[in-house]
Amino acid sequence: MISFASIQLPPPPPLRHHHSTLVSAHLHKTTMYQPDRFRFFPHVSSISSNARPVHSGSSLASVAPLEAILFDIDGTLCDSDPLHFYAFRDMLQEIGFNGGTPITEEFFIKNISGKHNEELREILLPDWEIQRSRKFLEDKEALFRRLASEQLQPMKGLQKLCKWIEDCGLRRAAVTNAPRSNAELLISMLGLSDFFESLVLASECDRVKPFPDPYLKALQELGISHHHAFVFEDSVSGIKAGTGAGMPVVGLGTRNPEQLLTEAGAVFVIEDFDDPKLWTELEELKIKAEVTTTTEL
Repeated sequence: MISFASIQLPPPPPLRHHHSTLVSAHLHKTTMYQPDRFRFFPHVSSISSNARPVHSGSSLASVAPLEAILFDIDGTLCDSDPLHFYAFRDMLQEIGFNGGTPITEEFFIKNISGKHNEELREILLPDWEIQRSRKFLEDKEALFRRLASEQLQPMKGLQKLCKWIEDCGLRRAAVTNAPRSNAELLISMLGLSDFFESLVLASECDRVKPFPDPYLKALQELGISHHHAFVFEDSVSGIKAGTGAGMPVVGLGTRNPEQLLTEAGAVFVIEDFDDPKLWTELEELKIKAEVTTTTEL
């Protein structure tokens, strides 16, 4: 797992009385990070999970013949977690969260990553009025979108994987806890607007991730059984949502600890989409599909 350690930040600004002033200031400056210089992150204590256990040798064989692949967006299609971390860290410090001490990577991974903003209101700003806390998070998303528009990095191997999916004629959907404005921006910037058949927003479902509703809705829209699909996810809440919908989930361990993801229920964890473990599994699924087609003929 790679850390956010090499994000190059300006000196912390002095505290102000209104967080909107901070957002305005940050929207006019750029903070560059360099993924190739990230160090490995130290061990983070795992979060307990009631998800199904993951055993050595777990694979995707159960979904053969494969018909669809479902993707999370943030931290899965693109390396966006450092940008979210930066935005949250600076804005929370501005309002005096945790006594003005900047949040750590550990805190971000355990308490923020992958969660819906309505859940984050309760975690981060439980004493604020609803409208005020929602406005704060809307401003944070605006800052994130500005940073993403300048610095977004696709996950390594994404283009290769998308081509493989298209060549195999597989169905695909994007499923996210993010706001629509974020999701559509990232998909557009990654050149995937015509790739996905469906975009499912958790906020438009009865329940958000970690509940399975968003993934169940995606399967329904595609007309695919959970027996013939799997999911790519990078967070604990997303993995629980995917497994809760009855699908195996491949974890992206670019930012989050492998142990955290496996204990949440990932069948296995990859570093990125170039990981040899993934391509071994995909080629086996392709062979199974070819054998099935031949047998049917």
